[in-house]
Amino acid sequence: MSLALESLRILDLTRLLPGPFSTMLLADYGAEVIKIEDTGPGDYARAMSPKIGEDSAIFHSVNRNKKSICLDLKTEQGKEIFLKLVEKADVVVESFRPGVMDRLGVGYEVLKKINPRLIYCAITGYGQTGPYSNMPGHDINYISYAGILEYMGVSGSKPVVPSVQIADLGSGLMSTIGILMALIERGRSGKGQFIDVSMLDGALSWLQLFLPAYFATGQQPERGNLNLTGRKAYYTVYETKDGLYLSVGAGEPKFWVEFCKIIEREDLIQKMYVPMEEQDYLREEVQSIIIQKSRQEWMDKFDGV
Repeated sequence: MSLALESLRILDLTRLLPGPFSTMLLADYGAEVIKIEDTGPGDYARAMSPKIGEDSAIFHSVNRNKKSICLDLKTEQGKEIFLKLVEKADVVVESFRPGVMDRLGVGYEVLKKINPRLIYCAITGYGQTGPYSNMPGHDINYISYAGILEYMGVSGSKPVVPSVQIADLGSGLMSTIGILMALIERGRSGKGQFIDVSMLDGALSWLQLFLPAYFATGQQPERGNLNLTGRKAYYTVYETKDGLYLSVGAGEPKFWVEFCKIIEREDLIQKMYVPMEEQDYLREEVQSIIIQKSRQEWMDKFDGV
C-alpha cells in the first residue's frame, strides 16, 4: 500500500521542535525527509534527556522516518552539496532567523533559480518582516505576545505556563498545512512559492474563544473568569477519594443533566449557568461529592452514560 506523500523529497534544516514536528508529519505519510544538520553539535534536541542510546527520546520521536546528513553551509563544499540536493527537492524547510539563509548564499531567491518548482517554508518566531522579526524567542515569549499566557491560570494569581508548547507545535501544524496547500497550487501552476510561518501569528489565531468576543464588545477577558478555564463547575477537575483526579467536561446542558443524575444531585441541574461567584460554591458542592469515591468507582458509574 502506497503512502500519500511518498513521491516527495523534503530538505529539513530545522532544529528542536516546530520544524521537526512539521516534517515528522510529512515523513509519517511517506515523504522522503532528509534532515540536514551542521557538522558541530547538530540538532540541539539530541542532547536532551532522557536518552535512547546516544540521542534523546524526543529527538528519536520527532525525527522518525527521516534520513540524515551533516553539511557545513559556511563552506563552499557544503553549499555545493546542498544546492545539488535542491535541484531534485520538492520542499526546503528552515527555521533560522530572517536573513540567515540569504547571508549563507542559499536563500529562496537563489534556490528558486535552481529549482523553480521548489516550495520554501521558513519558520520564525515573528515572521520575515516587522519590528520583532529579528528578535530571538521561545514558546513562552510567543504565547505571551499573542495574549494566550494572559488567560492561563486563576484570577488573582500570575499566569501559569502551559506544559505543552503551544506556539511551537501550532506552527509545526501550520507549516505542514502551508506546504500541502503549496503543493496543490504547484500542481496547477507548476511553480513553487515561499511560505512565511510566524509562531506568534499562529499562536494568535488560537484565541478563537476570546478575540471575537473582545472585538464585539471591547471588554478585555479576565483570567480565571472564562468559560473553559476550570472555574465553572461543569468544566473542571475534581479530586477523588484516592488522591487522583476526575476531569469533567459537561459543557452542554444534556451532559450536565446526566452528570447531576449520576452524582445524585438533580437539584444542581438548574444551577449550571449561575454567575461566577456562585460557581465557586457550586464547585465546592460537587467536590464534596466526588471526594467520597475513588476515581475508578466514578469511572464505573459513568461508564456508558
